[in-house]
Amino acid sequence: MGKKQNDQLGIGSRRSILIPILLSVISCILVYTVSSWALRRPTTTSSELSVGSSMLLTREEESMDVGEGEETGQCCRGLEHLELWGSAVKWGTDHKFNTARECCQACKSMCSGVDGPCLCDSWVFCGDRPLCGDKFGECWLKKQKDVLLPAWQESGDKVIWTSGLIFGKGVGIVSLETEYGNIRIKLLPDCAPHSVAYIVQILGARHCAGCRFYRAEGRGHIWDSAGDHIAEASFGPPYALIQGTLEAEGLPFKSIPVEACPTLRRGSIAWVGAGPEFFISLANHREWERAYTVFASVLPEDMMVVEKIAGLPTRSDMWNGINVSVLEKPVDLKMKRFSQTMESSTI
Repeated sequence: MGKKQNDQLGIGSRRSILIPILLSVISCILVYTVSSWALRRPTTTSSELSVGSSMLLTREEESMDVGEGEETGQCCRGLEHLELWGSAVKWGTDHKFNTARECCQACKSMCSGVDGPCLCDSWVFCGDRPLCGDKFGECWLKKQKDVLLPAWQESGDKVIWTSGLIFGKGVGIVSLETEYGNIRIKLLPDCAPHSVAYIVQILGARHCAGCRFYRAEGRGHIWDSAGDHIAEASFGPPYALIQGTLEAEGLPFKSIPVEACPTLRRGSIAWVGAGPEFFISLANHREWERAYTVFASVLPEDMMVVEKIAGLPTRSDMWNGINVSVLEKPVDLKMKRFSQTMESSTI
């Protein structure tokens, strides 16, 4: 069917608008693909192969697992089929909600200020109506004697409860000790409960033999000192991160599911795929979107140690066709609980 000349001009103008949009979408896809490959080491063992395959998660699968408010770090996640114990500060029989998120938020509301001390540090919710029966909606708010070693009643597929932890001010701090200084990190159990459970397991093992940093890439001229991207600069290399592994020898590792994936910011600590490979970001990687599970963040005053490691001597290597910088000498790390007797005024 023929079209009037002005209709054809309209189509042409719409095409001219669509072309830059399509180019922008293609650019974003390329950036994400390159960043994924740049974080994947060549797989040589069965455990590393499982890590590589985990990176095949589609964008749709990842976005389905991102909850409301998680982009800004306002997470409220817990572990299903787990009943935490502890002293009740609110009894669930008289304290009910429709969702686990509401129960979690009720616990958070008992923390003073942003990241302040919390009267409630754990919550237990029954959300399966058929299985919970008259317990449906019960939200128990509790206080643990040791929130990094919480008391638990039972776990397993038959447990009808979902439980979660809240780390307030000065709580949930772990120190990654290296020869170049200690990197204190704040764990995020409300965003990544499975990840934090694994970190606690390492702490309980009292060793981290095999844990180390093996890759280091500075910010170059691509990001400024605050971690913001320089206009019209590329997105790497270098990729502004240090990368390593948190798999302790002799400690069985199970792949960690995709959890909260907010935009990576300077100081964010995230898994590569399902772990145990991880990295600390030296920049605000908005171009990577919500691609990686973020389970902790470095205390700002300790980023100087991260920068120091990023500046160590490296050699060039090629991972899956991507140029990367590998440390000439890997940096071993130990993981310990942060002692409250140390300086903690800013934690």
